[in-house]
Amino acid sequence: MGALSHIRVLDLTRVLAGPWCGQTLADFGADVIKVERPGVGDDTRHWGPPYLKTADGELTGEAAYYLAANRNKRSITLDIATAEGQRLVRELVAQSDVVLENYKVGQLKKYGLDYAALCEIKPDLVYCSITGFGQTGPYAPRAGYDFIVQGMGGFMSITGEPDTLPGGGPQKAGVAIADLMTGMYATVAVLAALAHRDRTGAGQYIDMALLDVQVAMLANMNTNFLVSGSPPARWGNAHPNIVPYQTFKTSDSWIIVAVGNDGQFRKFVEVGGQPELADDPRFAQNPDRVRHREHLVPLLAAMVAQRSKADWIGALEAAGVPCGPINNLSEVFDDPQVRSRAMQVPVEHPLAGTIKLVGNPIKMSLTPPAVASHPPLLGEHTEAVLHELLGVDATAFAALRDAGIV
Repeated sequence: MGALSHIRVLDLTRVLAGPWCGQTLADFGADVIKVERPGVGDDTRHWGPPYLKTADGELTGEAAYYLAANRNKRSITLDIATAEGQRLVRELVAQSDVVLENYKVGQLKKYGLDYAALCEIKPDLVYCSITGFGQTGPYAPRAGYDFIVQGMGGFMSITGEPDTLPGGGPQKAGVAIADLMTGMYATVAVLAALAHRDRTGAGQYIDMALLDVQVAMLANMNTNFLVSGSPPARWGNAHPNIVPYQTFKTSDSWIIVAVGNDGQFRKFVEVGGQPELADDPRFAQNPDRVRHREHLVPLLAAMVAQRSKADWIGALEAAGVPCGPINNLSEVFDDPQVRSRAMQVPVEHPLAGTIKLVGNPIKMSLTPPAVASHPPLLGEHTEAVLHELLGVDATAFAALRDAGIV
């Protein structure tokens, strides 16, 4: 049994932020029932290539993007725009603990599936809404997109090389970080609400917004601004207060060198065969290196470029200089540390045989999360769920199917 095996979640979300929350709860054993549109499903099912392939090399139509956020769930299809579909959702809510949804503000109220309506059916319901800008404020009606929120929330103002350097300018993250972090914050909120419910018997409404999360997660950059009044600048892969603390190109790849003190700097340049740099008064101490970075960094870049990534990593680790490779994903999943931590797991899929998914990073001694089942096919569990929870028999199910409700 997982830590959340006693919890049932009705997941009305799609794309990434909401499904990421649902998947995390499912990893801990919650029965997460993903409700999708008949014949269409979650938008990300079609966001490919790449798509899974069968053993014969045929495309399955299951997009890799969808696989990333939907393992361990059961999929049912319901047309919630119909009165019968809405009735079925309400009956499922009566047997659920949590509802997740990411519809536009007010849209589910038209269907009688908003929190006010559903908490009358299930007073201790935990209902989590995820939108771009929240349920209140002047932007509430707007659709929210991760890329736009990264810009609006300040993330891109501190990410990327300075405007004065080649390739300078604001950059988004390489993944949908506002979506992912909103999914994680939503998970924390749901768990907190369930803990409160278990003590008091009271459910509650959770209002999650991508923009709120993007602002909150800037952490020390926020407080730097609030204390100083000066917006922080973009430093790319460099550090505003420590030199060298950045990336360098080797003869065959890239590495990170994170020199934290003057002794480490001396070891760095000694390994590179240029010990005289540590004796140069412009570079001997970190404040001097910060002031003269425009002179020092090109010298270090030329030094590092003479040797391979593997040579530098081995030599610097032996010398006690903090460093690391910049791995592509092939190298990541081949890394012995990543392999030993089970961050790649095999899962059986009904169309593609054994597939590879990413493991959950949380390690727990008694109730660890698990990747127990494949991301479901569209509507794979509709008949089973409706029969198990609502007593819908084969005849009634056939009628629902013929009417396009499921």
